[in-house]
Amino acid sequence: MRCTLGVDIGTSSSKGVLAAEDGSILATATRAHDVDRPRTGWVEMDGRIWWDEFVAISQELLASVPDAEVVGVGVSGMGPCVLLADEDDEPVRPAILYGVDTRATAQIARLTAELGEDEITRVGGSSLTSQAGGAKIVWVAEEEPDAWARARRLFMPASWLARRLTGAYVLDHQSASQVSPFYDVEGERWHAPWWDAYAARIEAPPLTWAGDVAGAVTAEASALTGIPEGTPVITGTIDAWTEAVSAGAHGIGDLMLMYGTTMFLVATVAETLRTPSMWTTAGAFEGTRNLAGGMSTSGALTAWLKDLTDADYPRLLAEAADSGVGARGLLVLPYFAGERTPIQDPDARGVIAGLTLRHGRGDLYRAALEATALGVRHNVETMREAGADIRRIVAVGGGTQGRLWLQIVSDATGLVQEVPATTIGASYGAAFLAATAVAPVGAAPRIEDWNPVVDRIEPDPARRAAYDELFDRYLRLYAGTAEVVHELAESQRDAAHRDEAHRDGDR
Repeated sequence: MRCTLGVDIGTSSSKGVLAAEDGSILATATRAHDVDRPRTGWVEMDGRIWWDEFVAISQELLASVPDAEVVGVGVSGMGPCVLLADEDDEPVRPAILYGVDTRATAQIARLTAELGEDEITRVGGSSLTSQAGGAKIVWVAEEEPDAWARARRLFMPASWLARRLTGAYVLDHQSASQVSPFYDVEGERWHAPWWDAYAARIEAPPLTWAGDVAGAVTAEASALTGIPEGTPVITGTIDAWTEAVSAGAHGIGDLMLMYGTTMFLVATVAETLRTPSMWTTAGAFEGTRNLAGGMSTSGALTAWLKDLTDADYPRLLAEAADSGVGARGLLVLPYFAGERTPIQDPDARGVIAGLTLRHGRGDLYRAALEATALGVRHNVETMREAGADIRRIVAVGGGTQGRLWLQIVSDATGLVQEVPATTIGASYGAAFLAATAVAPVGAAPRIEDWNPVVDRIEPDPARRAAYDELFDRYLRLYAGTAEVVHELAESQRDAAHRDEAHRDGDR
């Protein structure tokens, strides 16, 4: 049976899928993992795990479908990440993850001062934030000189898998556009003056597009994975963009909303739009542009509440539904891991306002769901102010399994959400890109056929006024608590540094 194999390396797990030529799912496999948080603001992972999990997943998938004839391989992964490797492709240190890792604050400030914020935005499309991969490269150069001395190549999860599978050293344009400030978004190329000034030790990876074929599976990789030697492998890209592909959410006016551990938003726009509070990027396909955003918590926040209250999700959702709009007077800021867009504030922290002894866990859970919905609205309105014409949301990710959350987001934003039949995520999009890459000319599959829309969540007009009022309070709550919260964040860092020093002294 002809099929394509797609694997995505995510924040909390790696997922794989075998998809038949018509898009039907033949088999899935998952490997859970944890990220490391060795210091305050650091979020990293051993990049070698990515390949180990790819091998295990591919073996499991092929064993479960003995007659599978894999004709193409798709790869995807979280990002932008910075995995630096030596000349033998051995990682010189753990991979530094995307915007949830905030270690490069000093480097962001220095690069901005040296290069100028206006010029950085003109070249790369975005101001430098914790999402900027280039600043994290500079962090390694300045803070870990021994690792930097051995570093020769730059990888992200998708390009790392492509390298191990095919031997090709490539990076897709979309991922490269988040290695800020080293990518020229209009020229669709590395910005050589800044790369040479700050990262000359690293061989700049040749650039291709996500669906382009990077190379073919080598004999060595075939022996490990079971995928036939010579099978084409696409370059791949960052998971949120692959997920947008999986749901057909890459037309002008589309906003892909990924309900995961974090919340990610990708709006497809007609031209390059620039705003300091969002991320301007190249798209997954040649000539396309996106305005993107990301919230640092969504599923992570609901999971925290679940663990804290020792209740299962069905019970929490039922109690949250009973709580009603406004959670009986509770309002939460969902900044429990700082926040990325649109406030770009790594020192933001979670706030629970209005809490009384009469409130229960269902109210807290409802307020957390509403907090993420209001965060989505904040991002959407910021994108619109920048010129994005957002007309619909396509919802993907694990959070789409709970209709209450979807309804709250539609009510808070006033936007229709469309849910496709398959919400398995980026691994499915990677399999689709692989199927497209190997299809005969004129016979490429259509995502509308692979993954049609099966549900529409309409906003309830009767709730609009309540959420307008709640959104106003949401914005004012952040403004009114920011000073105290920043002081608390500083205290948390000081305490964490004391603990780290104490642990280091015990070794």
